[in-house]
Amino acid sequence: MKPSRPLFTRLALGCALGTLVAGPAQADDHDLSALIEAAQAEGRVDSVGMPDTWANWQDTWADLEAEYGLAHMDTDMSSAEEVAKFKAEGENATADIGDVGFAFGPIAVQQGVTQPYKPTTWDEIPDWAKDEDGHWMLGYTGTIALMINKDLVPEGERPAAFADLSEGDYAVAVGAVGQASQANNAVLAAAYANGGDEGDLAPGLAVFAELAEQGRLSLAEPSIANLEKGEVEVALLWDFNALNYRDRIDRDTFEVVIPADASVTSGYATIINRHAPHPHAAKLAREYILSDEGQFNLAEGYARPIRAEHLTLPEAIAAKLLPNAQYANARPIQDFAAWEQSARELPRQWQSQVLIHQQ
Repeated sequence: MKPSRPLFTRLALGCALGTLVAGPAQADDHDLSALIEAAQAEGRVDSVGMPDTWANWQDTWADLEAEYGLAHMDTDMSSAEEVAKFKAEGENATADIGDVGFAFGPIAVQQGVTQPYKPTTWDEIPDWAKDEDGHWMLGYTGTIALMINKDLVPEGERPAAFADLSEGDYAVAVGAVGQASQANNAVLAAAYANGGDEGDLAPGLAVFAELAEQGRLSLAEPSIANLEKGEVEVALLWDFNALNYRDRIDRDTFEVVIPADASVTSGYATIINRHAPHPHAAKLAREYILSDEGQFNLAEGYARPIRAEHLTLPEAIAAKLLPNAQYANARPIQDFAAWEQSARELPRQWQSQVLIHQQ
């Protein structure tokens, strides 16, 4: 693991070392040294939906263990499953912190399963990317990309846009639509490309319904294991996952492109369990994730840091990302309320409008 500096030196300039952001949103009014001491006394932080291979979480967990002695274990699950787990376990919680898709942050707050914590870098997080009381905040963004196995898809058939998906002999894998934020956003991206929006996913669902009618909608999970085994020909993934998987398996075997006609840029937010067994360790983890070094770790995992405008990425990290020109027609979610409602309805719509055609 690369050498790193203590957390104190990584916090953004201008943040007071004496006191973390105070106010009604602050669960506890610690100074930074007291937070670290309390976290070290707890000794561990347990996460959900933050596995090592996703956005390079492994380096963050390794740093927290090396610098603060925090043991860690993750249980991978979808955003919906994370919120449901926090709700079901209540005061008998087994997890401290989770990473959920943007639409699930407000849902988690509505379910009453979160507690607020504002890191010292709070002011450098865009307003659109955080809950005003600090219950959730994006750590990074991602854009839906096409990941193509060049050994399985002939060069002349390789898609560069959603418009290309209707032709070809390859199967397209999108994952657990209705459960996973990555899959839900792939449907939204397809809707963008065909005249839809956050409140109208019908044009996107039609793309996948056509694939299902053609027998080309793959139900295989677009995981690194399935990609490595050659069980996925074309996958729709966040760019940071696609680029990571490509480099971990074989850089020459896979091509990763942002759909040229349209895509969606969204993000993932940390939520701290209201009944976290290790609440101080969870807050320190969020503090670290939003620090310079934590943001560099995410960028090294191909995810665009939420504090990107306040960072200068090391050249070696910046070189791993896709060219900016590929993102020309990618856009962030505009109508958050409409998208939240659409995401709730998507499981039923996926069954009735897409899977009904599956051959």
